[in-house]
Amino acid sequence: MVVIEDTPEIRKEEFGLLEEEVERLFSKLHSLGWSRSACESIAPFTYKINQLKKEKGFKILAHSYQTADIVFGIADIVGDSLALAKKATEIPEKRILFCGVDFMAESVKILNPDKLVLVPARGRDCTLADSITGEDVKKLKEENPGAPVVCYVNTNADVKAESDICCTSANARRIIESLEEDTIIFIPDENMGNNLADLTGKNIITWPGFCRTHHALTMKRLEGLIPDQETKTFAHLECRPEIIETVDFAGGTGDMHRYAAKASKGDKVLFLTEQGFIDRMKIEFPDVHFEDSKMICISMKRNDLFATWKALEKPTDDNIIELDEEVRKKAFRAVNNMLKY
Repeated sequence: MVVIEDTPEIRKEEFGLLEEEVERLFSKLHSLGWSRSACESIAPFTYKINQLKKEKGFKILAHSYQTADIVFGIADIVGDSLALAKKATEIPEKRILFCGVDFMAESVKILNPDKLVLVPARGRDCTLADSITGEDVKKLKEENPGAPVVCYVNTNADVKAESDICCTSANARRIIESLEEDTIIFIPDENMGNNLADLTGKNIITWPGFCRTHHALTMKRLEGLIPDQETKTFAHLECRPEIIETVDFAGGTGDMHRYAAKASKGDKVLFLTEQGFIDRMKIEFPDVHFEDSKMICISMKRNDLFATWKALEKPTDDNIIELDEEVRKKAFRAVNNMLKY
């Protein structure tokens, strides 16, 4: 809880605009159970953040796993990691604040070396990114000569630098199927690698990494999340193979968003991915009934309104994404190749 002394100062003449901000927030967030008073508590932050980003020439990019106050309160562009990486190269602004995890912001910096990229609250504690290093990739390539290396976007820059092509959950299958080789090194998500092997028929060499949020979903937990047989289930490819085999559909959050957009009024849907994405779907598609997954990524939730406000107002070295130029150049090839799919 942020104490009142930490609340951004609002001038008297801005109180009318602040009331408008409360109404704007409430119109978006009330369907998630937000009260007007809750919107009043965050309005000083969203108002000031939106004011600061215009004054300083920032665009705010937010991953779909962020909380609803970030996604609908301050973000200019929302999407999965692939969509955000593409958008970052297209926007004219030279300053980007990225609400997401470090390695995704690194991907933006890899593609946009001349742009200032900030992250409100950094912290390297992703079980996927932390599971592998660039040196590990070098050893894998030595052990499997000729096998192309496809690295998941949930990796640090040194891993991308040693890979042939990067991918996201949205284009991983297309990339795997497009490669001529039958044997492919896929890192670091073992679940996704095994799921892609089943989907594509390719021989995929995996690495023992996993997303703690998706890997924690077991068959027993899944049974408790499905309310009835009418509910369609759609699992993220980071889930365990037995989950993928059980559900109606599987893919990335981009696939889930497209499914939601085509769903009929009254349809019941359970997306087995991070809860922030489901909250976004509830607001964007109010006629569809989305069940809660109760799956939370603590790394994604690190970015809050207070940290975002402070980063915009007076960024520190901890907020700024900086990469070794040699590593960045090597990683550029893999990340740029990803954008073709």
